[in-house]
Amino acid sequence: MTATDRAPGGELPRHRPTLAEIANLAGVSPPTVSRVLNGQAGVALATRQRVESVLREHGYRRRDSEPAAILELVFHALESLWALEIIQGVEQVARERGLAVVLTEMQGRLTPGRAWTEQVLARRPTGVVAVFSELTVQQQSQLATRSIPLVVLDPTGEPLHQTPSVGATNWSGGMAATRHLLDLGHHRVAMLSGPTQWPCCRARLDGFRAAMDAAGVYVDPALVRISTLYVEGGLRDGAELLRLPDPPTAVFCSNDLQALGVYEAARRAGLRVPEDLSVIGFDDLSFTQWAGPPMTTVRQPLVQMGATAARMVLRLADGEPLEQHRVELATTLVVRESTAPPRT
Repeated sequence: MTATDRAPGGELPRHRPTLAEIANLAGVSPPTVSRVLNGQAGVALATRQRVESVLREHGYRRRDSEPAAILELVFHALESLWALEIIQGVEQVARERGLAVVLTEMQGRLTPGRAWTEQVLARRPTGVVAVFSELTVQQQSQLATRSIPLVVLDPTGEPLHQTPSVGATNWSGGMAATRHLLDLGHHRVAMLSGPTQWPCCRARLDGFRAAMDAAGVYVDPALVRISTLYVEGGLRDGAELLRLPDPPTAVFCSNDLQALGVYEAARRAGLRVPEDLSVIGFDDLSFTQWAGPPMTTVRQPLVQMGATAARMVLRLADGEPLEQHRVELATTLVVRESTAPPRT
């Protein structure tokens, strides 16, 4: 391409740039640009970033092949019914569109590795739904370059404005659970939070604090614990709470697994739920109605969240604009038999 081929100011003419023109601007060979577009190995990181920058700058999108008839679903971990319900929602929408779902579990890692990125770029799915995962800016750019839309479900970081996301009303859910305990007459209310670097956990904790503050009830720092979102976390931290000189009469947990752990901590301490200790969970997983006693919890519409994320990513794949880039679905307090007024 000569200088006369350029528009005033040295910019590319107003037509879709060719692969050769992109290569010229990036100072690389056309095969190198092709490898970047296809997510193939053998390109130095600095070179890949330079090529992707030029691709973004000039709005280059591949049009020489159709996306595969698959929807890519990425989880940081598959360790509970929580994940299964989201999968069901995504699969329902994918089935309606005749798409298969490819599922990747990152074994607890929040960010997929380079191998995953290269495999996805090579597969070129219709779209990617990332659940409780963090894709790097570079990974997001690589997907965008290949015209692969991305939607994040329950993001672990602050949702980026340019990244569509789906979540639930965690703050109001935390407030509703705490108000229920306060209305029953509890004042020594404990809170087992999940990791507070995750917005969903922080929002539930903030909802708890807001309800306590609105009721004029002091929050004892000893009753607020940052725990893990597993049965083991609820058992460990629940046992510590119950060993306090002035233990709580009620515990609000950040998820149902924690609450199940608190059930066991109470049993080992010789206490009964709800006669001696009221317990509330969060999520409303299927086992909660069969727990002993059936668990009061905050229902998070997980199936609907998965379906919403899938519909959003398919709408983007169809080239249609989203009505909202951030969707939050309502939570609902489900009162069963694990909560009761405190002993007088």
